[in-house]
Amino acid sequence: MSPAHGNSTDRRRHVAVVGGGPAAHRLVEALTDRNEASLRISLYTEEALPPYDRVALSKRFEDRGNDLLLGEEDIWENPQVSLHTSTQIVGLDTASKTITDAEGTVHGYDELVLATGSSAPRPPIDGSQHIAVYRTLDDVDWLVDEVHRLGEELGRTPKCTVIGGGLLGLEAAGGLKGHGAEVTIVHSRDYLMNAQLDEGGGRTLNRLLAKEGYALRMGERPASLSVNEDTSAAKHTLSFKTGDDVPADLVVAAIGITARDELGREAGLGLSSRGGITIDETCSTSSQHVWAIGEVANFEGICMGLVAPANAMAEVVADRLCGGEASFEGFDTAAKLKLAGMDVASFGDTLGTTPGALEVTFADAVAGLYQKLVVTDDAKTLLGGVFVGDASPYTSLRPLLGRELPAEPGAFLSVSGGGVDMDLPDDAEVCSCKAVDAGHLRCAVKGETTGEPVTDMGGMKKCTKVGTQCGSCLPMAKKVMEKEMLMQGMEVSRAMCEHFALARHDLFEKVRGAGLRSFTEVVEQFGSPADSSVNLGCDICKPAVASMLAALHDEYILDDGRGALQDTNDRALANMQKNGTYSVMPRIPAGEITPDKLGALAEVAKEFGLYTKISAAQRIDLFGARLEQLPKIWMRLVDAGFESGQAYGKALRNVKSCVGTTWCRYGVQDSVAMGIRLENRYKGIRSPHKMKFGVSGCARECAEARGKDAGVIATPDGWNLYVGGNGGATPVHAQLLAKDLDDETLLKYMDRYIMYYIRTADRMQRTARWIEELPGGVDHIYDVVVRDSLSIAEDLEEAMQRHVDRYEDEWAATLNDPEKLRRFRSFINAPDAPDTDLKYIVERDQIRPATEDEKQAAETGTGPVLLGPEIPVRSEETEAFAQGEEGMEPDEQLELVGAPADGRL
Repeated sequence: MSPAHGNSTDRRRHVAVVGGGPAAHRLVEALTDRNEASLRISLYTEEALPPYDRVALSKRFEDRGNDLLLGEEDIWENPQVSLHTSTQIVGLDTASKTITDAEGTVHGYDELVLATGSSAPRPPIDGSQHIAVYRTLDDVDWLVDEVHRLGEELGRTPKCTVIGGGLLGLEAAGGLKGHGAEVTIVHSRDYLMNAQLDEGGGRTLNRLLAKEGYALRMGERPASLSVNEDTSAAKHTLSFKTGDDVPADLVVAAIGITARDELGREAGLGLSSRGGITIDETCSTSSQHVWAIGEVANFEGICMGLVAPANAMAEVVADRLCGGEASFEGFDTAAKLKLAGMDVASFGDTLGTTPGALEVTFADAVAGLYQKLVVTDDAKTLLGGVFVGDASPYTSLRPLLGRELPAEPGAFLSVSGGGVDMDLPDDAEVCSCKAVDAGHLRCAVKGETTGEPVTDMGGMKKCTKVGTQCGSCLPMAKKVMEKEMLMQGMEVSRAMCEHFALARHDLFEKVRGAGLRSFTEVVEQFGSPADSSVNLGCDICKPAVASMLAALHDEYILDDGRGALQDTNDRALANMQKNGTYSVMPRIPAGEITPDKLGALAEVAKEFGLYTKISAAQRIDLFGARLEQLPKIWMRLVDAGFESGQAYGKALRNVKSCVGTTWCRYGVQDSVAMGIRLENRYKGIRSPHKMKFGVSGCARECAEARGKDAGVIATPDGWNLYVGGNGGATPVHAQLLAKDLDDETLLKYMDRYIMYYIRTADRMQRTARWIEELPGGVDHIYDVVVRDSLSIAEDLEEAMQRHVDRYEDEWAATLNDPEKLRRFRSFINAPDAPDTDLKYIVERDQIRPATEDEKQAAETGTGPVLLGPEIPVRSEETEAFAQGEEGMEPDEQLELVGAPADGRL
């Protein structure tokens, strides 16, 4: 038997795979899944372990025992497969179709797949031999050991510097910081993750990491690394061409990838000038029967270090080896990262380079939230997205890349609640790592895949491989599975999240019954004992429990640890806007306001330089307030008799009213008086989602009451009550619940309806969706509210009355407590300092945030002068400037608004 060709009696076609990363594993998995009996597969990896998930290396920092092995272990027990660990392939002869390992053993092949991946380069500087890298499990283990060793040796916190601010660099930085190191990130660009994020997202990430304690050295490359004899400061010094040196005890490089194309180079395969083995759309190389996949493969001049394209290449080769005609269609550049509890994700055309592309952006600089969707010029087809701080829309939107959105783009961003319910088409890809589409999941639920219905995520993962690699697709996969289960008449678990096995309404009742008052108490009694991280909670259960506690006890929402549970807007008691400032929206019940109060609002707007607008909800909204200005603004407003309008909370937002019989000749009831009465009764109550009410004084319906969660329309005999209306992306008309009610009966039914909704709806569920999902719908609501079929009407009314009796305005409570006021500081060391990144432009005699294009034009002197964060107080001088009054020189005018003298307004 010739050693060059192995077992000469085995006539099966031999596929040799060189490499032990995700691409190699996916190829073996794809070939065995096809049950092609004519193949035998050999995998050669130089590492001691079977293929493991390099994408999840950061998990090794958290758990030394996590070997990150991919897939099921039984794949290596398949008689078709031979696994050769600790075997380095060093030679390739395409003429004889053989490969040679480091021990000199020759192995024959019929088809060779090179999946050798890449290596981690070090920057080409003096002293680079002292720089560590982050690429393998061994690298992670060494870094962890070294950080702890340095801490013991030096007797202080080790100083670690990571060169590279991309995905791998940030993972390494997070892992080192998690083990107690002081971490500096050096990056050649002005913002992090520039390969995946646009500038807005990248700069938001910069601020988030700086806030978490990372030191950032941006826009520079290191020039040299030297060893220090005196280690009291640091063991090394990282120097730059300009600027200060960076002291470092440990330096780690994560600056990209270098394709490991040595085998191909020595064998004469076609290589790209930028490195990597050149492949075509079939993943074939320049030599017959030799293929390349993953990071070593160069397609159209690019080597890509992401798992999704690597897996796609593996599927193409598997299909081709089994007689198919699959083609590689290009790189899926989607990426998702969780660092220091922050989500970062992007996909598609993140920079909006597609001709005619539109960008829909929401930014909250103070809270570190940035979200952007890129769509076609008709705002219908999704082209890409960027998410920093909150990437929850990512899993729902990524499968829709290149497809028409089911609602307007802004409805998918966090500012709108992200509550769009959508059905993915069967061919929409849910899991790009394993190429699983929605149709695969639905077939599994219906039993068409295994012969038995699959009704849990564990079974779904085993059956379809969905979510078995990076896991980012699991929330969407769960939605698709559960929706199909309901379609098939199956029961679906309503667990609120992984930390609570109970549905929201069940948890609410248990918390109410036990009289619990804190998140810790709720967790200890009703959290999932199977999850060790339950005490931390998540973005689902924390605000949901906070809302429950607020609805039950009407206590100040930021006291006793409740502040950490709240959403961004609730923490600031204001709505964050696109440039990181806030809007102030005081309550104006039913839209009725006195001239004195109008004057007070005008004075506040002038004094703080705020943009003013009458909102669609009959309120006056003041935009552009910085965090540290909010208490000063509200002190003025509270003194003028205003209360919080709670436009920031999951609560009653407003009651819209027409003029009614007060002035209108068509009115049949006093809609203004009723609107004010309703708003003052239900103000401040926390609920599963926001609520909006409307009161119309006649059938002409000027207040649009049937588009509200509760709508009241006057009749000659009283009031008709409508429930479950909804505007927004999926509008719903409210349905008639009861008619011709007197004032007291109307309030009684409203009490019951609102409190029943608070107790029984799911989290983030508007009343329209709640009624739709209730068995019996509005008829069930009628039975409970009007007929008292559950015998709980008295209890619901008493609960509402307790809320009315205990109500306290949140802003008044804040101003009366110096400790509460400490929350409203942009910077701890300079509480009154503004965010210097804020830039404005004057339009229609008011300020608005400058766009990125306007900022760039201003920097080059080709655009308008931009106002800085310190919008001037209105005075006689500024009024003169605004009116163009004579007697002021141009330089004096510009100085008033903080503009350079050579600029133009």
